[in-house]
Amino acid sequence: MKRRTVWAGMLLLCAALVAACSDNGEAQAQQHLQKAEQALKAGKFNEAKLQIDSIRSQYPKAFEARKQGISLMQQIDLAEQQRSLAYLDSTLAVQQQLVEAAKEGLMLEKDTAYQEIGNYFHPKQTVERALYRSFLRGQVDEVGNMSLTSIYWGERHAHHHAVKVVAKDGTFAETPASEDVYESENVGWKTEKVDYPLGKDGGVIAFIAMNHGVQTMKAHYVGERSYVINVRPEDSEAIVRLYNLSQALTALEQTKKEREEALRKIAFVERKMKENK
Repeated sequence: MKRRTVWAGMLLLCAALVAACSDNGEAQAQQHLQKAEQALKAGKFNEAKLQIDSIRSQYPKAFEARKQGISLMQQIDLAEQQRSLAYLDSTLAVQQQLVEAAKEGLMLEKDTAYQEIGNYFHPKQTVERALYRSFLRGQVDEVGNMSLTSIYWGERHAHHHAVKVVAKDGTFAETPASEDVYESENVGWKTEKVDYPLGKDGGVIAFIAMNHGVQTMKAHYVGERSYVINVRPEDSEAIVRLYNLSQALTALEQTKKEREEALRKIAFVERKMKENK
């Protein structure tokens, strides 16, 4: 009797050991896999990813479920990028309309012989209208890069390298010293042009946009000689119009880049899915 009890105990122990060895968590892992598939169908991509992550962390020996999880994760990645692409396409359509509206009334100057990218100007600030006056001029290229130019014209040079715009209430914005300075002389008259790209303009462009139509502004040319002009309403309006175009074009170009990235990711995932078949 005693011998039978011993043998029975050993059999039970062996059975337990076999069961423990054979139980790799595959059944439980498959449950997570089913939940991930359901979440994917419902468009709940983050939830689907969490279920697959649970398989990886909790059931490292559930090899079949882990293999299926890899395949399912690729399907999730593809669905995510396809949804992103659809959103970006709809966004592009709206942004393109905003760009076209912002372009209205502006002029594109582009010499195709040597320019790949042209520049937009306001009709009241074209080169022909820039002769014989001192003012602030804006321009925007076709991909949204904007710059402000302080133009000086007079009998003697001011040798300016920056500009400070002061509003009636005393608030102001000032550009840092620019290295893009051009000076010339014609029949005794001196001309100076100094450029300040948006983002390196000390916030002057945004300051003009904020105060346009609200209060008058003066532009102080900073250089060897003091020189001050009134910022004409038509000039501040031109800068605001171009600033709005710059914002619209910049947003459009960013969305185009994101769309290209989404297409690259889709191509990559589709290639990996073909390799794993």
